[in-house]
Amino acid sequence: MASKAVSSPVEIRCKGVLFDMDGILISSIGSVERSWTKWAELRGVDPEFACKMAHGRRAIETVALLRPDLDSQTELNLIEDIELADGEGLAVLPGVLDLLSVLPADRWTVVTSATERLATQRLAQAGIPLPHRLVTADDVQQGKPDPAPYLAGASLLGVAPEDCIVFEDAESGTLAGRAAGCTVVATTFSHEIESLSAAHYLIEDVTGVQVRNLPGEQGIVLTFSPLLAD
Repeated sequence: MASKAVSSPVEIRCKGVLFDMDGILISSIGSVERSWTKWAELRGVDPEFACKMAHGRRAIETVALLRPDLDSQTELNLIEDIELADGEGLAVLPGVLDLLSVLPADRWTVVTSATERLATQRLAQAGIPLPHRLVTADDVQQGKPDPAPYLAGASLLGVAPEDCIVFEDAESGTLAGRAAGCTVVATTFSHEIESLSAAHYLIEDVTGVQVRNLPGEQGIVLTFSPLLAD
């Protein structure tokens, strides 16, 4: 499905910004797919199916779905070790560092399906400043598409979910953000637009997202030109 930029930019006022990690802040697709392929081959699972199931989902839930007969925690430790050993091709995505440099440190955090150990290593490798605290797979009982991760992210920032903007790239994440009551902005370069119907707005990436910090506790205003599906 083709897309085009809406002629008039959109302004959204919020008090907190919640970023997914993989596919929004960094690209680690090569590492993810190589790692899940290796795990799948070790465990007799179709690698292509394993990679498809892994995107946007906590690893512990993925392994439980793919090999329910195995101990999920043991398999989580294994896939985590495989991923930690493979940082090849890790890259910061366009516009990310510019956007983070103008957001107040207490107004944003990361909400990721990765474990804390993996998330902190990837962010550090990419040169992205670590938020004071972040929400990882270790912090919630239910992962995306359940709203729990984004509810936790809003709570971490001390703001209501409806005062938060979520940046996501995957179907499970857009569903989670929407269910949490946040405004969801989805990027389109990594997943099919048809899978992002839960998002309120679509953009190619965060390049061009402008930030205006309001006085005191009034929050911030994000301005961007969304895409319109033809």
